[in-house]
Amino acid sequence: MFELENELGKYPLKVWLKSEKDLEASCLEQARHLMQLPFLHKWVCLMPDTHAGMGMPIGGVIAAKDVIIPNAVGVDIGCGMAYVGTNIPVKVLKETMTGNGNLIQGMVGDILRNIPVGFSHHKTPMPCYTMDQALEEMSRYEKEGELLGQLEAGYFQIGTLGGGNHFIELQEDDNGYLSVMIHSGSRHFGKSVCDYFHQKARELNNRWYSQVPDEYRLAFLPVDTEEGRAYLDWMNLSMAFARENREKMILAVKAVLEKWIGRHTDLTLEYQDEINCHHNYAALENHYGENVWVHRKGAVRAGNGELTVIPGAMGSYSYVVMGLGNPLSFCSSSHGAGRAYSRKGAMAAFTCEEVMVDLKDQGVILGKKNKRDVAEESRFAYKDIDEVMANQGDLVIPVKRLRTVGVVKG
Repeated sequence: MFELENELGKYPLKVWLKSEKDLEASCLEQARHLMQLPFLHKWVCLMPDTHAGMGMPIGGVIAAKDVIIPNAVGVDIGCGMAYVGTNIPVKVLKETMTGNGNLIQGMVGDILRNIPVGFSHHKTPMPCYTMDQALEEMSRYEKEGELLGQLEAGYFQIGTLGGGNHFIELQEDDNGYLSVMIHSGSRHFGKSVCDYFHQKARELNNRWYSQVPDEYRLAFLPVDTEEGRAYLDWMNLSMAFARENREKMILAVKAVLEKWIGRHTDLTLEYQDEINCHHNYAALENHYGENVWVHRKGAVRAGNGELTVIPGAMGSYSYVVMGLGNPLSFCSSSHGAGRAYSRKGAMAAFTCEEVMVDLKDQGVILGKKNKRDVAEESRFAYKDIDEVMANQGDLVIPVKRLRTVGVVKG
């Protein structure tokens, strides 16, 4: 970790990389904008997977006094990870043949058929206790008329994966056992909330002659205002929806595992170590004796003894980790490997054929309906996850290492 002082005498920057040369210029520029915010607490943090984002870098963590910044939470509010381990040896799954190839191939295909991916959603409304509760508490939300349509849409989007870097992976741990890992968030719901309140914050900041330049894209809302309270209500609803979304997909994947393993083996399937965590959110926490709003945009809470999930790219390693509760990072760690190439840059650097050959060489089964954009998610488009882990040895301890054996993408 290295530190940069603020030339204007305000808040410093702590970066969990070896040196400034490892930090991209656009990311550093955004960090310098954060360092000028008048309501920060202590310092700005960048995790080792950091790269430029919208307003605030991905992998950024700040603690703010009495304000909330929609773009410092991010557009996919509540995006995060779900994980569950099993007692099933992956070797058995690879060696057991069915009419659809081996069990890994059969299960990947079945997951792709049963969970909508990309822009797809359910054709009929699905059960969703988060939206049911929201409708029962409509007085919290009815003033934001532009967003009310998202409540109905949520019934069609619950239990769907999305696209981009979202995935469902079947993984093998170092002891040879099967695990399931899912990366997904609040779908279009969270983006609508972020965009709506960022624009509202811009209008209010302009009216207040805010010290924060509009071009920083860091418009804020005091939490004691009507608008700030409304954002928190919608943010928390987005987070609850994202958590339930991952829960529903984990249940769907479990049903697939139970069907195929039950039909083709004599093994008794057992689950263990379930985790469901956010990595795009804000929460009121106490740090250095003050209650502050910790914004984690592409970062996970890694409190002392807390288990969380840090994925790599498809075909590389992912980790279940235990937090060390480091106060310097506001008890946070990276949320993944972090992109080394933009999506457009990855498409220019790697071909579809190269990615497919790489996955085949590693024995990874890919479930994807349209492979034209698969290069966006090449493992080479991301930073080396093991280097990321080495840079945050004071934030987390690896508990379990997992490697992709099958992956479903949007």
